[in-house]
Amino acid sequence: MKYVGLQSQIWKNNINSFLLLLLFPSLLLTLLWVFFYITYNIENTTNLSINLDLINNQFISTIPFILISVSIWFLIAWISHSSIIKKATSSKSLERKDNMRVYNLVENLCIAKGIRTPKINVIEDDSLNAFASGITEKTFSISLSRGIINKLDDEELEAVIAHELTHIINRDVRLLIISIVFVGIFAFITKIAFHSLRYVRLGGRRKKSGGIAVIILVIILLGVIGYLFSLLFRFSLSRKREFLADAGAAEMTKNPNALVNALNKISKDPWIEAVQREDVAQMFIEHPTKKKKKSITTFFNNLFATHPTIEKRIEFLQQI
Repeated sequence: MKYVGLQSQIWKNNINSFLLLLLFPSLLLTLLWVFFYITYNIENTTNLSINLDLINNQFISTIPFILISVSIWFLIAWISHSSIIKKATSSKSLERKDNMRVYNLVENLCIAKGIRTPKINVIEDDSLNAFASGITEKTFSISLSRGIINKLDDEELEAVIAHELTHIINRDVRLLIISIVFVGIFAFITKIAFHSLRYVRLGGRRKKSGGIAVIILVIILLGVIGYLFSLLFRFSLSRKREFLADAGAAEMTKNPNALVNALNKISKDPWIEAVQREDVAQMFIEHPTKKKKKSITTFFNNLFATHPTIEKRIEFLQQI
């Protein structure tokens, strides 16, 4: 992966943001149209001709309800994301008097970049990890584990903080929320359809319930397809944003070797016990769970990984 400068990387990230905004709604609306097309054919088995005008009218009339539902979902995620993340990671505010070293490192980098100093939180865990969160200047924050504060030297910790500040500058958390919301929509649709299928099987006339069951199966199938595609795009974007943040940290500190050393130390013990949610784990500098043993499924594990491997990130940094 060739390094071409932070500004170019940020520009590419903005393009990815646009593609993300475009791809998820496009996928949702495409699968909605396919749903109307399939159900029309199920309900009109005796009619060989397909009435595309009717299908398109049904599709168009449903779009406003879909947009309203997605907007409400986004609004809820937008308002509640900070409290959800804090609860999921057990992070607490780190006071200036408790650790002047961390505050000095953060403030010096922020002054150099001309940005507002984010809130600083600590996760009381002896492992090594960190993440950035927030979607506005008032909610921007950097969370550091107690282990990463105590076990990294000043240059290494500065590089980690620069990595997280780059996430803030690039507005990566906004991308994360967008991807989580759309993945959640497909997962929710599939779950509701699956429970509805169980309900239909338990009651109703056999012929009528059979037709409804087929339609629900179609919903489940399309929901699963949407879920898998949205997951793949979300994880691909997540891996990309880590490379971008590494690039930003190297340019901000002018010391890529410091981040290389930090990543080597983090890779040995990134596990934060409090983190159980995959969408929150995606935010960390390294996935905060126990390492899985390599197997023949490594390719698929990499495909659905939230982070690039430490080896690839170090290789990238060594090119700078």
